[in-house]
Amino acid sequence: MSQIIITVQGVDKIGIVAAVVNVLAEHEVNIEDIKQTLMQGHFVMFMLCNISASKSSFKEIKDALTQTGEKLGLEIWVQRKEIFDNMHNV
Repeated sequence: MSQIIITVQGVDKIGIVAAVVNVLAEHEVNIEDIKQTLMQGHFVMFMLCNISASKSSFKEIKDALTQTGEKLGLEIWVQRKEIFDNMHNV
């Protein structure tokens, strides 16, 4: 499968969306759906992305996003959609 789920959470600050989207663009990942919210200063974003056109592996994309999260003081999780779906169907 070529779809992934990205979850971002942490204290809200300027540039979170830009940083995540820049990593995705660098790896030629297409954003298919995005939801974000702010809860009492806490930023949460969910993204459904497609990696079929990317020249990067799933691991390379995941590592780049994880490193970005660490730099920004955020938690970023990246999962294959099929695994995400199976975890939530139990």
